[in-house]
This record gives sequence, structure tokens and C-alpha cells, in this order.
Amino acid sequence: MPKRKTTDPHHSDLSDTAMPDASQDSDSDASSTPSLINVDFEYFDPQPQDFHGLRTLLRQLFSSDSPLFDLSSLSDLILSQPTIGTTIKTDGNESDPYAFMTVLNLNVHKNHPAVRGVVEYLFSKAGGEDTVLGRRIRELVSRESSGAKGAGDVGLILTERLINLPAQLAPPMYKMLAEELEWAVLDGEPYHFAEFLVLSKTYTEVESKLDLEEKRPLKRGKKKGKKAGEVFYYHPEDEVVRRAVGEERCKLFEFTKEGEAADSKRAFSDMGVKMGGVVMMVEREQMGEVVKELERLFQPAS
Repeated sequence: MPKRKTTDPHHSDLSDTAMPDASQDSDSDASSTPSLINVDFEYFDPQPQDFHGLRTLLRQLFSSDSPLFDLSSLSDLILSQPTIGTTIKTDGNESDPYAFMTVLNLNVHKNHPAVRGVVEYLFSKAGGEDTVLGRRIRELVSRESSGAKGAGDVGLILTERLINLPAQLAPPMYKMLAEELEWAVLDGEPYHFAEFLVLSKTYTEVESKLDLEEKRPLKRGKKKGKKAGEVFYYHPEDEVVRRAVGEERCKLFEFTKEGEAADSKRAFSDMGVKMGGVVMMVEREQMGEVVKELERLFQPAS
């Protein structure tokens, strides 16, 4: 019987969380009070019935580059380690996950076809042999696994959630993952990591092609004065990780299959959106401080 993680009151702080109602008319008066809906978030271990929902979230994570990977095989690998990682659901155990977090041991699984493709992708996007991060990825993954002892392996943290889910969900998932890794190592399982790779998404705002073609004036409420090329993170918690790792251990990159900024992505802004990715390497000692900072910054609404 899979563990229902919300049975632990330490992890149920986000039950009955108020969220903005996405159905509200975006053209309504800015001074009006937004409507809210209450959502119960439940935390579960990864389970076989999560396959389709997990694959969908992986497709969202890898964005336009998702066709480059065998996401079905990657989903199966994630589900093969049910005691590591978390899914978040809102309608019971049998419903699809709205968010997930897990970690894969890249040393143990480096010959797995799906993982090998991801590793080569990350190595390339990190700058290959021309960057400190790229060389470090290649060096770490080339080692044999040290198991539950030794210097430690490199773990790839994969996490994604539906776009309107709050950042307050991130700290409990990170904390649960850290606890599960400790328990796994005590049981002699190969989850002793020296470094973690975190893969996530970014975006920049660019002028819309439609506005350029139609030479339309700035609309009321359009943001002005933003720094050109400023990078934004889909997951606010990634900024905390970014600050922790420093310049040499972080690399922003463009998706291989991402074309021109899509005007169809102008859901929340008059600007076009150009998506990108980010890969960051976090030392094991840094991860504890990252989790503490996330808990401080993203506290549940009272």
C-alpha cells in the first residue's frame, strides 16, 4: 500500500490553500478583489497509475525539446523507484499528478538509453568542454557509482508542476526528498549524492511580432522599462538555487527546437515569450541551506 504523505502533519501545511481563479476576466478593473478557490493538496509516492500524468509533466518540463527524449522510458524509470520523490494531487490517489519531484542517479543509470540522452543534452547545453559546468558534468557522470558510501554520485533533480500551482509547494517537496535520500542511504541504497543537477525552465519577454506588423501603440497596462533580455523563472524557487550555486555552476540555454517567440504564449502579457532552459549544479552541503531559504521565502498563506 503506497504511503500517503499527507498523513504526516509536518507535510500538510498547504492543505486548503487559496489560489487565484484563472477563470476570472483578465480585463476586469485592476482594483477589484480577485476571486479565490480553495484547493487541498495531497502528497503521494510515485505510483504506476501516475505514468500518463508524469509523462505529460516531463513533456512540459522539456518544452519544445521534449521530442528529443524517450519520455515514456524516463517515466518508467522514475516510477521504478517509488520510495524516492513525490507527486502532488488534488482529487485523491487515483487522480493524475499536478506536480512531481524526483532524483535519478546518473552514475547508476548512465547506460540507460533515456538517461544517456538526457546527460548528453545537459552536457551540451552546459557548454560542453568549454565551460566549468560542462566539464564537471562529464567528469562526475563518467565515474562508477559509489553506492551508499564513498565520495558520492551525481543526482538529477527533475521537478515540474502545472503553471498556476503556488511556489509554496516547492519547499515541502525538497525537504521530503532530502529525508527520503537519507533513509535510502541508511538502507544501503545508491542514493548518496555529492552533487545535484537541477533542470528547469526560464523565459524572456520579447516584442510581439503582431505588434510590430500592425504597429500598434502600447496597450494600457503593458509593462515598460524592463531590462532588455531580462530572464524570468517559471519556478520562483529556481532563483534561490541560482543564487546559491554562483555563475560557474549555472548555465542558461536556448531550446534546440524553440523557434521565434510565439504570440500564442501571450496569455499574461502583451509581450511575446521566448522560452529557455537552465541547468544548475548544487553541492550536497548547499542543498540544506537552499531548503531552509525556500522555507523562509515561500511560507504557506495563513
